[in-house]
Amino acid sequence: MVASSHDGARRRIPQRSRTCDDVTVGYWLTKYTLGITLRILFRSRAWGAKNVPRRGPVILASNHLSFSDHFFGPLPLPRKVVFLAKAEYFTGKGVKGLASRAFFSGVGQIPIDRTGGEASERALRSGLRVLAEGRVLGIYPEGTRSPDGRLYRGRTGVARLALESRAPVVPCAMMNTFEFLPSGSHNPKFSVRPGVIFGQPMEFSRYYGKEKDREALRAVTDEIIAEIAKLSGQEYVNTYAKRAKERAQADAADTDLSMLSIASRAISSLRCKTPAGR
Repeated sequence: MVASSHDGARRRIPQRSRTCDDVTVGYWLTKYTLGITLRILFRSRAWGAKNVPRRGPVILASNHLSFSDHFFGPLPLPRKVVFLAKAEYFTGKGVKGLASRAFFSGVGQIPIDRTGGEASERALRSGLRVLAEGRVLGIYPEGTRSPDGRLYRGRTGVARLALESRAPVVPCAMMNTFEFLPSGSHNPKFSVRPGVIFGQPMEFSRYYGKEKDREALRAVTDEIIAEIAKLSGQEYVNTYAKRAKERAQADAADTDLSMLSIASRAISSLRCKTPAGR
């Protein structure tokens, strides 16, 4: 196990587990084939990669604008970045299931079971095991992709990881990926150059020992999100992205129902105006 440079990290980070084992060769093969191809095709850019420590546990906390973030975020780094992915990506059957497992393993993701009441705790423990091995853990504090390109309120899981592992947090801002590959689209825009900015490492020693203090967790999370906002220049929205998506879907459903109601009334009106016997 690789411990943090801070005192007490060794007792706080869970020991190495097979959950974190993956095919390293597959990761680097994907990185230097698909990754280089993407860099050439889409002329991706990066700033501040030297801000990511070359050794020891690191939490890479990024905004989340597009599925392409999984590629262009880790691409400039000489270290492997591990993300936590839902287990369904690894359990599919047939050719599609095999391709899904190969892809998500190849881009450094490990499966976690996100069902049930203990899902958040299991995800946290999986992340701590990655950090216990001295590796780079990638996390999207917003919890899901932004529905409109703005930056949303962070979930406090990133703060728990930072305080329990005592690993530095590097804020990361994906640039232009929302326009490059919008949610639901399968056609990247060659006219848009995706990029990534890595900020200075952040440490939260003043909050150590407050891993279960809700106010401390919120303060740490908000500080990380504020740094991401500075790097990305995004407008901040003080609500969770998931709730914003649910609201948008509900509004769309209400609009559909309203249009259906209008159409029904129009048809009924036409029938009433039709002369008898015709």
